[in-house]
Amino acid sequence: MGSSTVVVKIGSNTLTDKNGRVDPGFVADVMGQVASLRSRGIQSVIVSSGAIAAGIEALGLSSRPTAMRELQAAAAVGQARLMETYAKAASAHGLSVGQVLLTRHDVGVRSAYVNACRTFEALLGMGVVPVVNENDTTAVDEIRFGDNDYLAALVAMMVQASLCVFLTDIAGLYDRDPRRDPAARLVEQVESLTPEVLEAAGGPGSSVGSGGMSSKIEAARALMDAGIPLVICDGRRPQVLVDAVEGKSVGTLFAGGKARRKARKLWLAYAGHAAGSVVVDAGACDALCLRGRSLLPAGVVDVLGTFDAGDPVVIVDAEGREVARGLAGMSAENLRRVKGLRTETIREREPDIAGKEVVHRDHLVILDDVRENGSSGG
Repeated sequence: MGSSTVVVKIGSNTLTDKNGRVDPGFVADVMGQVASLRSRGIQSVIVSSGAIAAGIEALGLSSRPTAMRELQAAAAVGQARLMETYAKAASAHGLSVGQVLLTRHDVGVRSAYVNACRTFEALLGMGVVPVVNENDTTAVDEIRFGDNDYLAALVAMMVQASLCVFLTDIAGLYDRDPRRDPAARLVEQVESLTPEVLEAAGGPGSSVGSGGMSSKIEAARALMDAGIPLVICDGRRPQVLVDAVEGKSVGTLFAGGKARRKARKLWLAYAGHAAGSVVVDAGACDALCLRGRSLLPAGVVDVLGTFDAGDPVVIVDAEGREVARGLAGMSAENLRRVKGLRTETIREREPDIAGKEVVHRDHLVILDDVRENGSSGG
């Protein structure tokens, strides 16, 4: 295998021991595998949970706090402890680590996203192993809902990874819940996210962390769209990371294949933070989703939020279902002045705005579930 980059996501339950403490031995083992891959010209980026767990240990707390400010305080203390553990493990192999803390804002704003991509490029170019985590000290929503699975998928897109590996506390995706049904079978490969796969994923179920198989499926959806394969496997299995990179069957492989979207549209679909929403009628839905047209003011029913030209916006149907994402061609203020009007009328009333699309088709991403199920129009 030539020079490439693998993104390794480590969940809280995998990173910690039975007492909920960060396990230095496990971190050392992972870093040993990272060093082994480096010797073959394969770079690694680690997306690590565990800051709050490390903070709970450092502060001597008996259980995970429930108050947001206490969670953020635990994360602040734990980030330093966590990085110290990774740095010590890396130094044993002559490697250096660099901390990268991200929030939704960092990846949701295009300029910040591009800057983060350049930072990753520089770190990898210097031979540093980036260790990524959400900035839990400030990112309230991330603590509340947990999203490191999805963050790992975004990081994989940012570094143009050849593979993403989720080291978890289970062997992979099963056809049904193995905790309830001992006859459940491991699904070794997933080519597409069928209703059966989605049903098997179930819901969140982690006690230490905050993600579940359902969040991993959403990450898989994004990665498959980007053409990046994903392996979900038992992180405690010996040499599992190396085996996954070598293509051995170690869990569930979500096939990557050819990227379905270009980098900019991947950002729009999965990372872009929407500044507002545009509600469209059934005819506009059909034009966008089935005929590949741009969105014009005539099809707009309502405008929600405040945005400027060039900001990411969500396009929803009359029932509130998200059907597309795109870059606004005009501000929310201007759109409110011309929504529902045909081009001829706009030329007469608002000549300065005439001829502008709400969202041009070149800056538009239709969401997969809409494409697969048809538009919302009747």
